Amino acid sequence: MFGVVAKQLKSHPALIPLFIFIGGGATMSMLYLARLALKNPDVSWDRKNNPEPWNNLDANHQYKLFTVNMDYSTLKKDRPDF
Repeated sequence: MFGVVAKQLKSHPALIPLFIFIGGGATMSMLYLARLALKNPDVSWDRKNNPEPWNNLDANHQYKLFTVNMDYSTLKKDRPDF
């Protein structure tokens, strides 16, 4: 399989950027999915010790990857304790 791809790349060098960008996009999407599965408070992998991890987050905890014009350190608590 790899020999066929290598042969095609040698005969058509214009395909090299296509392979690079498709491979980079697939890698970045898998890394983002892994980050969502491990860091997002909506996902609970440990049901015995902490079944509701979203209740332990502070009001100024940033769990989003990218926010525009938002300073989480100045937020006040806007929900009750349970």
